[in-house]
Amino acid sequence: MKSSPLLAEADSSPVPTKTAMSVDPLKIGSQLIHSRLIVGTGKYSSLELMRDCHMASGAEVVTVAVRRERLMDKNSGRNILDFIDPNKYVLLPNTAGCFDADEVVRVARLGREMLTDSGYRGANWVKLECLGDTKTLLPDPVGTLKALDTLVADGFEVLVYCSDDVMLCRQLKKAGAAAVMPAGSPIGSGQGVLNANAIKIIVEILKGEDVTYPIILDAGVGTASDVAAAMELGIDGVLLNTAVAGAKDPVSMAHAMRLATEAGLRAFRAGRIPRKLYATASSPWEGRVNG
Repeated sequence: MKSSPLLAEADSSPVPTKTAMSVDPLKIGSQLIHSRLIVGTGKYSSLELMRDCHMASGAEVVTVAVRRERLMDKNSGRNILDFIDPNKYVLLPNTAGCFDADEVVRVARLGREMLTDSGYRGANWVKLECLGDTKTLLPDPVGTLKALDTLVADGFEVLVYCSDDVMLCRQLKKAGAAAVMPAGSPIGSGQGVLNANAIKIIVEILKGEDVTYPIILDAGVGTASDVAAAMELGIDGVLLNTAVAGAKDPVSMAHAMRLATEAGLRAFRAGRIPRKLYATASSPWEGRVNG
């Protein structure tokens, strides 16, 4: 299978160079990451394609679902970890597919053992997902808080998938979450950020308490413009998977997501002009020559 020509344009290193992000790392728990884009491992047609997309995305963090038994490729019998270089990537185990707090804790501990045995950085990292049902894949807030309490007490640095409820995000932060990860829209839906005002309020409230606290948008983006728009809300990063793995050209889309993440971050920091009802001339009217 041929790689996309855009892969050749991307840096051979997964960490972008000479960008604002590369000199402005994001601290989550004990980890410093240089790319604001986090990618997944599911739904790829081959492990080689997954590897190429990771490289094109510029991501430094890759998340893997521990419970869903995706470590071994069912078609080839190969181990997915052989295609995620521990010298280049931080592996973030997640508890996707768990529907109660006890199951979340058990899977998180399995993920920690996996990282410890495999030589990846951040062995105490985990992305907490405690889902409410199989149709919406929205998080169960009660189970999420319960699991978070146990994992924090057990020494984990927990990144928490949650809804875009600002009060819930505050509770998760107070309970010790290393980062909150509100959903932009349902997992895999490709709808982008459905409630931008909710995300802006989360940023305003949580950053008002601690400007360095990490907020990562998790789930729902469909294309690069969704990522740029999300970053312009003031969040610290985006986690995605389906939008790349399900694209017609996954490697090209991964590269687009990389550029969109940086563009959105730069645009937010630059500060957009106010929206106005009427036109404002770019050049002054004074001194113009009448026709």
